[in-house]
Amino acid sequence: MISYLIVDDEPIAHRIIEKYCSMLPHLEKKGNCYNAFEAMQFLNENEVNLLFLDINMPKLSGFEFIKTISNPPKIIVTTAYKEFALEGYELNISDYLLKPFSFERFVKAINKTINTVKEKDTLLGFTKPIIESLGTSFFLKGDKKHTQVHLKDLLFIEAYGHYTKVYLKNEMIVSHEKISSFEKLLPDSQFIRTHKSFIVSKSEINHIEGNRIIIQNHKIPIGQTYKVNVNKLF
Repeated sequence: MISYLIVDDEPIAHRIIEKYCSMLPHLEKKGNCYNAFEAMQFLNENEVNLLFLDINMPKLSGFEFIKTISNPPKIIVTTAYKEFALEGYELNISDYLLKPFSFERFVKAINKTINTVKEKDTLLGFTKPIIESLGTSFFLKGDKKHTQVHLKDLLFIEAYGHYTKVYLKNEMIVSHEKISSFEKLLPDSQFIRTHKSFIVSKSEINHIEGNRIIIQNHKIPIGQTYKVNVNKLF
């Protein structure tokens, strides 16, 4: 698990980051601090792998706070001020998020942070998610729980950086499994790889338009090297 601490004087910023983190496996909140002095005390008593840090805080700024930490964890700056980005990177931060930031940009920052850690499995204490097949269903670890996914409810799967989005009829689960693991698990008779980033359920395809597959309101691309797979459906 990647343990994280939020340091920001705005409560709404905490809620947004917590919401985004709850959608990603392997992220575990350790605490909330609303100024740099609270964060100093927290880090003296606890260890975390990642800080979400605001810059503009009372008494001591985020960058001044970074300079007080002798062995800082990975840091993602979250701020409304774009003009301090260069200074942030000079302090070896992992990424610089401008408020308001989207979930997609947030995931990109998390992926970038993971990439900067050598031997991340050891340093961050990852445990590989479990996919255990039961024939017509499988258990998938995501959102800090194991969910039983029934093949009949699975629409498609999308590779998403270090994560994979599993789209079901009633929900979407973000998993840390690679799309190649799903390709090995899912039966060829029911699922087809249509793109380097997509696997779809054959029975859920509404129609095919040129180089796109339509499933409900989703438009899924057909990759050039996977066209032969799709042509076998006709």
